[in-house]
Amino acid sequence: MMRSIVFSLVAFLVPVASTADILNVKPVASGIWAIEGPAEQRNSENLGNNATFGLIETSEGAVLIDPGGTWAGAEMLHDIVRNITDQPVEFVINTGGQDHRWLGNDYWRQQGATIIASVDAVADQKERGSLQLTILSELVGAALSGTKPAFADVVFQEDYTLEIGGVRIEIKHVGAAHTPGDSFVWLPGTQAVFTGDIVYVGRVLGVMDFSNSAEWLDSFAAIEALEPQFLIPGHGPVTTLTQAQTDTRDYLVNLRTQVGAYIDEGGDIIGSVDVDQSAFAYLEQFDALARRNAQAVYQQMEWE
Repeated sequence: MMRSIVFSLVAFLVPVASTADILNVKPVASGIWAIEGPAEQRNSENLGNNATFGLIETSEGAVLIDPGGTWAGAEMLHDIVRNITDQPVEFVINTGGQDHRWLGNDYWRQQGATIIASVDAVADQKERGSLQLTILSELVGAALSGTKPAFADVVFQEDYTLEIGGVRIEIKHVGAAHTPGDSFVWLPGTQAVFTGDIVYVGRVLGVMDFSNSAEWLDSFAAIEALEPQFLIPGHGPVTTLTQAQTDTRDYLVNLRTQVGAYIDEGGDIIGSVDVDQSAFAYLEQFDALARRNAQAVYQQMEWE
């Protein structure tokens, strides 16, 4: 184990030439790393890896948090993993149904890894997989080659605990958030949490037609209750619970409050785009997503 840790710390200092400008590796705690992709749209350079991933090293193998958005994107992540640890990836956790949370599964299965996901995430992946591949073909082009849907080997309803190499890893699906099957990964031994798409930091989150803004707040509250020392968001850099509250929880609370008041006043969906979200204009992609988010939340709250 000591040799593996020493190797990891040395390897971390060596830049990965082909991926260093795309995936930013940050040590979180002993044996835990965040792998941060860019905030930009999926493209032929990031290979669909426009999210934050994670790696947990143990004496009995490594655990990858989310597999990458394409076969090539998974290979890109594997290059990073090899420069962090000599342990093979034994398990890959899908934290949700977005493409970068699961479309690299087939690559990792071919490497011998076991895939874990919530039942709701798998259902969402099956429902939207074809559309995701169609969109990715436009965004990443030929880099989509070899990518095909592959679903979890191990599925769970609400909770799943993985014990490997003396490390306890708890996976929790509280409810829908950005996607119907969003889960977070809690490491009680180090008080670290990988949030998947439940938390966005530094950029505005996206409320889609498959999202659930009310349950999203419930999922966030479950993370808050843990009082994590280290928080690795689904988008953005390693952060604190306080910053996550500001960029994700407070944004959602404000949006739902503003839209709720607008609905009570008799407002229609067309005008909902103008509800006040100006306090969060500092977030990246605000101009692109804020008005669309307001309409999506209007459609949800209209029937609550």
